[in-house]
Parts: sequence; C-alpha cells; structure tokens
Amino acid sequence: MGKTIITYLMTGDPKGAQYVLISNRVCKMIMIPRSELSTVYEREELKTPSFYILLGQDEDANPMAYIGQTEDFTERVRQHDNKKKFWNKAIIFISIGGVMTKADVEYLEYKGYRLANKVKRYNLTENKQEPKKPHLPEHQQYAMDDYFEDCKFLTSFIGCNLFEEEKKEDTTGQLIFYLTRRNCNAIGVYTSEGMTVLRDSHVVRECSASYKNRSKREEWLKKYTYYKNGEPYLKNDYSFDSPSTASSYCLGCSINGWKDWKTKDRRSLDSIFRI
Repeated sequence: MGKTIITYLMTGDPKGAQYVLISNRVCKMIMIPRSELSTVYEREELKTPSFYILLGQDEDANPMAYIGQTEDFTERVRQHDNKKKFWNKAIIFISIGGVMTKADVEYLEYKGYRLANKVKRYNLTENKQEPKKPHLPEHQQYAMDDYFEDCKFLTSFIGCNLFEEEKKEDTTGQLIFYLTRRNCNAIGVYTSEGMTVLRDSHVVRECSASYKNRSKREEWLKKYTYYKNGEPYLKNDYSFDSPSTASSYCLGCSINGWKDWKTKDRRSLDSIFRI
C-alpha cells in the first residue's frame, strides 16, 4: 500500500532542520542537526511529551545512538548538549495535537531501545540503563504499538537503519553471484539492501598495500568472520550498501564490484542490472 510523505524544510536547507510526517497519521518526526539547536527552542510543540533519538558516531566512526523520552525536549536537549559529545543530529517524535502522555513516551522508549539493542546496528552504550516497561491500559498500548510502527518507518525513510533487522535472504530463485579473485571465494546476492555476501564465504585475509580502509576492514574481520585452516570465512550473511564495498571488504583491495561479481555463466552484475 502506498504512503504519502510530507517533508517540510524549516530553514530551506535540504540538510537542515525539517519535519516529516505520514499523511493522515498522528506521528510527526522532527529532525534537527546539532548545529541548528536554536531551532528547537523556537518550537512550542517540542515542549510536549516526546520520544527521541540522538545520532552520531563513536571513536571508531561506528554509528552510535542514544534513545530517550522526555516531557519537554527543549529542556532535555540542553543537558545533552552539555554532557553528550558524540551526537550530531536529533530526531524527535511527537503527536500531532500533543495527545501523548509521559507513560506513552516511556513505552516508546522501552520498545525503541529493546528493538535497537536486538538489531545491534548502532552502538547504544550512552544508554546506561535499559528502560523499564511502564504500565499502560491495553487499548493505549495497542495505540502506541501502532504509533511506533510509524516511528520505525520514518526513521528508515531518512536513511537511518537503527530499527531495521537484517533480512535473512531467501536465495531461492535469485541470481547468485561469485567473487573469485585474490584467492577469494565469496558468494552473494544483489537485493534492495545492497550486496549481501552469504554465510561461509571465503574472504582474503591480508589487505593490499594500497588499500585505504585497512583499519575498518580489520575490525570487520574480527567481528564477522571465523577462521578455518588459517583462512577467514563469514559467520553470517552480511549486507553492504554497494557491490563495490562488498568486493573491497572481501578482497582487501579497492575494486569495481559491478564488474567483478559474476554469475556462473560469467555475466557481471553490471551487465544484468545496469543495462
């Protein structure tokens, strides 16, 4: 089913403060870069109960998030601006008409933290304690479950995969691609997630001397591979945004993945999807 998304650029800058909402729904998401915090203090709607997320990176440039709730974001964000250094963007979810309560946003914080912690796409160490589930009447919990689905959708809409579980690809009927350079024997499928390299793919242990992403790749090898006879193999399916990123991590060198991922009959990814 289609959805109509309304986006308003508060300052006219496509990378600046904006709000996003789904037509005919009560969930409104406001996104504000840290550099434009003055925008926050001007908006009366942010003095109502809200569920919010701070986004940034940790010291190793891995995505990092803090998940919270408040009755007045204009006051709460002053504390975060003084005490939390990692974040560069805040996304705040409020209800059109201001009908949410303190218990409602506590429930959203509880659901949001549990899902993000399960998915593990972001570092959540700034959340020092796991939020507790508040008591809500059954009908209100149902309403907040529905509201949270809109939060997830809008978060994904702006390109943040904090709540997106990694899809287990069913490769039945899909084209299978192979990467066989530099003693690599990786197998992958191309999907809406990007290039998914499949479990037990054999990847190259050492990077080439000219490879610029060495430290990040070494961390990737530590986290996502196991060793057999001294060689690294993927523990689970792993999705990359692009075929070239997938091939460079598998091979340990910079390479055009569109040309080098090939089917058994030697057709390249490029020849199939970019004609």
